[in-house]
Amino acid sequence: MVQLRAKAVSDGALLELARDAVAAARALGGRLIVNDRPDVALLAAADGVHLGQDDLLPRDARTVLPEGAIVGLSTHGDRQVEAAADDPVDYVAIGPVFATRTKPDSQPPVGLEGVRSARTRTRRPLVAIGGITVDNARAVIEAGADGIAVLSAFLADRDVESAVRRLRAAIGDAG
Repeated sequence: MVQLRAKAVSDGALLELARDAVAAARALGGRLIVNDRPDVALLAAADGVHLGQDDLLPRDARTVLPEGAIVGLSTHGDRQVEAAADDPVDYVAIGPVFATRTKPDSQPPVGLEGVRSARTRTRRPLVAIGGITVDNARAVIEAGADGIAVLSAFLADRDVESAVRRLRAAIGDAG
């Protein structure tokens, strides 16, 4: 699954980008969710949306999206993970696990202990995000994450396909 996150573009450009990204993901058998914007996800026929704490509430996003759409929610600590128990979400994201450069306004890192704690507080799939690399991905999965969200580990490598293979190998049978 790929999340489209493009905060610095106009609404029209975001919609065009989302439509292109949905087509590319589908051509490869993948799924695409749009960050923050259920309206754009709907118009682009994306598979769903990923919401932050300051975005629409998941229940409100559900009123915009079609039945079966994926709705994920970012959390940054125990209280937010527990609050998400009543939200109509398909997965809960926890993070940032480690310091990250891709989101300059991010919350303080929760560390592996934050992932462990979140795992005890939700039965939903748990996705860890923030600062995850080939070197620490396995530890994140072992701490209780069902999945990981990765950006820098791929973009820092000229050969993204090779970077994906190395990350999958690093996770090994832990994932």
